[in-house]
Amino acid sequence: MIPRSIFTEEHELYRDSVRRFIATEITPHHRQWEKEGKVSREVWLKAGAAGFLCSNAPAEFGGAGADFKYNAIFTEELGRAGATGPGFAVHSDMAASYILNFGSPEQKAEWLPKMISGEAIAAIALTEPGAGSDLKAIKTTAVREGDDYVINGQKVYISNGQLCDLVILACKTDSQAGARGMTFIIVETDRPGFERGRNLEKLGLKAQDTSELFFTDVRVPVANRIGEEGQGFAIAMHNLAEERLSIAVSAIGACEGILDYTIAYTKERKVFGQSVAEFQNTRFKIAELMAQTQALRVFVDRCVELAVDKSLDPTTAAMAKMLAGELQCRVADECLQFYGGYGYMMEYQIAHAYLDARIRRIAGGSSEVMREIISRKVFGR
Repeated sequence: MIPRSIFTEEHELYRDSVRRFIATEITPHHRQWEKEGKVSREVWLKAGAAGFLCSNAPAEFGGAGADFKYNAIFTEELGRAGATGPGFAVHSDMAASYILNFGSPEQKAEWLPKMISGEAIAAIALTEPGAGSDLKAIKTTAVREGDDYVINGQKVYISNGQLCDLVILACKTDSQAGARGMTFIIVETDRPGFERGRNLEKLGLKAQDTSELFFTDVRVPVANRIGEEGQGFAIAMHNLAEERLSIAVSAIGACEGILDYTIAYTKERKVFGQSVAEFQNTRFKIAELMAQTQALRVFVDRCVELAVDKSLDPTTAAMAKMLAGELQCRVADECLQFYGGYGYMMEYQIAHAYLDARIRRIAGGSSEVMREIISRKVFGR
């Protein structure tokens, strides 16, 4: 295998700590969380105490001031372990970035320390029943009334929706201005008029709480606005590259984890008097999947370097997200086949991996949208 050159010894020590944390605080509880439909708040506090949340936040807010590689390591190892329950990446790699990059000094002082400690859990609310990848189509409104905004609308498929204490909310402050009319506002979930809908029942990601959110005359101060009115679309586009990279990082970690335990299984399982690993089809299939994962790992690592240098462009991020998400689906599907009927049983990790993988071609922008982004760059549209 090609040695990975982007991480230092300090990064690898951090990785060891992450693996121990996942092994002791997440993996033993994950099946129970899947039954309950959400993780415990305790694991958020433990992750915060261990320094795993928002690790790239400045020390003045309680963060480590680390580079994005530390975020990537945590996300990668969660993917490798199949730990789909804790919405740490949404919280640390996505929601925190809105505040870190565009929040006011007061917003940073108010929220970052709590997010770093795990005391406050964050969600991003973009998607609506009639607006997914097309953010210009959102209908949630925020109408200015003096020093407040009055918010009305509905969001759906919101990760961390049942547990969140704050929502980074995309809404229209000017319904006639298209993309230029979108604004991000921080909404605390204890405000009157905010309501959580049901915890949605999903095909996979069973341990991750995913919700509908409702806003009925929710009044928030103008000071909760992130950036200026109408900057929401530009802010979203700025952050989407790293958000999609985070998905790619998780997907590659998942591919490696699936391959690791599938290889071990094929060495043990006997069919027609020999192990499954002894069949040429098994060896050739695994070799192909390993080669594709290794090649894509090199590309994703390069994207992480670009993200650290603040030079990751949206098209490259779209390529990484599309390729890694689709590869995860293929790896999960091909590897499940080696288990035979056992692979269809939920007591085996591969069955969970198969179900969890399918969202990769949808969330964060569908594969079709990624192809559109890439083609626009290629053809100059």
